Amino acid sequence: MDFFELVQRRRSIRKFQPRSIPAEMMDKILEAIRWAPSAGNLQAYEVFVVEDRERLHQLAEAALGQEFIEEAPVALVFCANPAQSGARYGSRGQRLYALQDATIACAHAHLAAAALGLGSVWVGAFHDEAVWQAIGAPEGLKPVAILPLGFPAENPPPTPRRSLPEFIHHLR
Repeated sequence: MDFFELVQRRRSIRKFQPRSIPAEMMDKILEAIRWAPSAGNLQAYEVFVVEDRERLHQLAEAALGQEFIEEAPVALVFCANPAQSGARYGSRGQRLYALQDATIACAHAHLAAAALGLGSVWVGAFHDEAVWQAIGAPEGLKPVAILPLGFPAENPPPTPRRSLPEFIHHLR
């Protein structure tokens, strides 16, 4: 499947089969994260690979009871590192670039999972403090996204999309 087909076939998966993800597949996803572009190549993010059932439960609770998180065999938690980006780029690096870096890394993982036949869903609704506690994150990191991963147990239809003229603005 080529890249553009992958982008159109990717779905948000919230039901997972009760089977583990092979290490080789996880390695490919983590490599995709490593190669994500970032501001000044600082890679101002940290990724926590959560496989522990109790921590997955805590993440689901932190994410306002989104139980599918604990049903996944793995969840990746992407945290921005504002201090790392801020050291080079000041307040804009702290406020924006570190968040962008973590976001781009998560998008790479999301697409890599889909390319491998895995399901995932971007979770952005959560309480930061509860996520920190669940992953034992060091002070100063900002949780940006939780990405549960697993073999899909559902095949949802495509969701509606706006037409290009509704959001593309050509300035000629």
